[in-house]
Amino acid sequence: MEISRLLLDWYDKNRRVFPFRGISDPYRIWISEIMLQQTRTGTAAPYWERFVSAFPDVKKLADAAEEDVLRYWAGLGYYSRARNLHRAAQIICRDFGGSFPVDYEAIRSLPGIGDYTAAAIASIAFDVPIPAMDGNLYRIFARLADEHGSIDRPATRTKLRETAEKAMPLKRCGDFNQALMDLGAGICIAGIPSCEQCPLRMECMSEKKGTAAELPVRDIKKAPSERRFAVVIATEGNTIALFRRDEKLLKNMWVYLLLENAGEAELYTAFSGCTEIGSVGRARHVFTHQIWEMEIWHVKVPEGWECDTLAGCRWCTPEEQERLPMPAAMRAAKEAAAKILEYDHASVKKPLSSMAQSV
Repeated sequence: MEISRLLLDWYDKNRRVFPFRGISDPYRIWISEIMLQQTRTGTAAPYWERFVSAFPDVKKLADAAEEDVLRYWAGLGYYSRARNLHRAAQIICRDFGGSFPVDYEAIRSLPGIGDYTAAAIASIAFDVPIPAMDGNLYRIFARLADEHGSIDRPATRTKLRETAEKAMPLKRCGDFNQALMDLGAGICIAGIPSCEQCPLRMECMSEKKGTAAELPVRDIKKAPSERRFAVVIATEGNTIALFRRDEKLLKNMWVYLLLENAGEAELYTAFSGCTEIGSVGRARHVFTHQIWEMEIWHVKVPEGWECDTLAGCRWCTPEEQERLPMPAAMRAAKEAAAKILEYDHASVKKPLSSMAQSV
């Protein structure tokens, strides 16, 4: 089809360069595609290099401790992706003899792999002619066809997927999918596209009708809920209290004490008997469905002091903390903790006696 020829000619001259481009190892392609599910390509590249260096093949990943996998994933967010990678590696070793499956349906059956990821792996690693339909491709094909149905609706997605299947070449299927990804990332972008630079301009119905900027149509999404936390860096000497999360969000990651909707008065009550407590900063972290607004506090705990608030914590040295998987949501608090253990923050902490007067 004309679309595939035009696109591949353009891709040969303009393809983006990443460390996971131009490889055929399905394991490494798999790792990159999982990282790219909710992470920008440029951001994912150094994480990919670090991860495949630590776990160079599927057996090394399968045999690793989950905590180590999460530690090398830390900073990418969406930690269920890392847990699913670990589980899938164990399944590949158990059910596929340690070789990455070739068949699309077998790839699709692995934990954490959906239609898009399975298609991307199958096409790039094995040249299977199947379009890797993500937001970029739905947007491109909606504009090519001047489709005004919402791409969040199954009927529209099916129609556009069928259009993409017809456009697939018989060979270089992986390059075709990656060319579409590059086109969507740099030219056929959301909002106002750069149609004058597009290699498919003459084939695009929305460009001819002047409707490209209106497409694709999407349903209105519910705004993420907002939550407020006090993030407490509790220190005893040169150790810090850390907690392993049991909740679904950030499950099995290590965090500082999180007290939802707690302010100065609640902290003063919870840590009555401590030598000092004070705010050392604020942070904000956006998840897919939640926004965390955080005030970061430091509490200096007397040696041997116990309270229910710190029950279940693990006291760690800074070196031990570095070996634990911590989420990006704790990055600002972690930086504050490092400074706290380097020098006294007397200028930002208040003795409990002065707090008592203000409560």
